[in-house]
Amino acid sequence: MAVELGVRVVRPRAGTELGGVMRTLLLLLWLATRGSALYFHIGETEKKCFIEEIPDETMVIGNYRTQLYDKQREEYQPATPGLGMFVEVKDPEDKVILARQYGSEGRFTFTSHTPGEHQICLHSNSTKFSLFAGGMLRVHLDIQVGEHANDYAEIAAKDKLSELQLRVRQLVEQVEQIQKEQNYQRWREERFRQTSESTNQRVLWWSILQTLILVAIGVWQMRHLKSFFEAKKLV
Repeated sequence: MAVELGVRVVRPRAGTELGGVMRTLLLLLWLATRGSALYFHIGETEKKCFIEEIPDETMVIGNYRTQLYDKQREEYQPATPGLGMFVEVKDPEDKVILARQYGSEGRFTFTSHTPGEHQICLHSNSTKFSLFAGGMLRVHLDIQVGEHANDYAEIAAKDKLSELQLRVRQLVEQVEQIQKEQNYQRWREERFRQTSESTNQRVLWWSILQTLILVAIGVWQMRHLKSFFEAKKLV
């Protein structure tokens, strides 16, 4: 194809090719370390939900802390322990995989068993905490997906791993996460292909039905006109 377009193809040298492979590998490793940190505000009875696309058999860790608005100081201060957060997680099939009450600061963990969009919702137990009534709450949320959720310092201390062993373990888990991501993308592609084929088939049958209806109407009109002309003795 390159010859037909008049493009000269130059084979890269071994060092250049190896460098390209390394850059591609580093890019994939970077994509595998997924995480998101943000903060948001919620009212007394408000509920906030987030959508996260997660492959199957992937661990997710969420860390959060809450701050309550102080009207006297006109700034947000750490919330008291009496104020808690209720966390609910649903899988793509709308099944609840986590529903638990936590404190004003905490961590929640779950493992996905179905690939797709997971819904993570948080709301406060404001009905049990009168000081929050009518106020605003700031929630800092940090969600880590896949191997990025692992605490490798704790793993190294627990398993007594050297720096090299720990790095090898990180790379292995990153490669496994990349494979999960690839499987998830293939699964999405397969679903998209099935949806496209189903849509095309429905469009085809609808076109055939329209054609049959038009033919039937044409035949009926011809017979009706023929009967009309015969009744008027014009033919």
